[in-house]
Amino acid sequence: MIKILTACGTGINSSTQIKNAIVKEMKTRGYEVKADTTVLSNITKEMIEKYDIFCPISKIDLSFKTNVPIVVCGPILYRIPSMAEPIYDEIESIIKAL
Repeated sequence: MIKILTACGTGINSSTQIKNAIVKEMKTRGYEVKADTTVLSNITKEMIEKYDIFCPISKIDLSFKTNVPIVVCGPILYRIPSMAEPIYDEIESIIKAL
């Protein structure tokens, strides 16, 4: 199972909406994923490396290096298919490579 971590400023609303959208879309594409949410300011190297993909709401400058793929997922919140589709495609591409 693919594990995804989503993150936003509070770890509650936006990251939960992103999480739910990713899980739903990946399921329709035939992938089983598990996703969790967190607060951007709480991200640590140890935390992020428990996941296969990290999906923050916006670009984030981490204070450490990681090999975990990062996909900025904020545009999913607009609910405009042409904005969300490239993000889902990128996530699917990473899943296929794993």
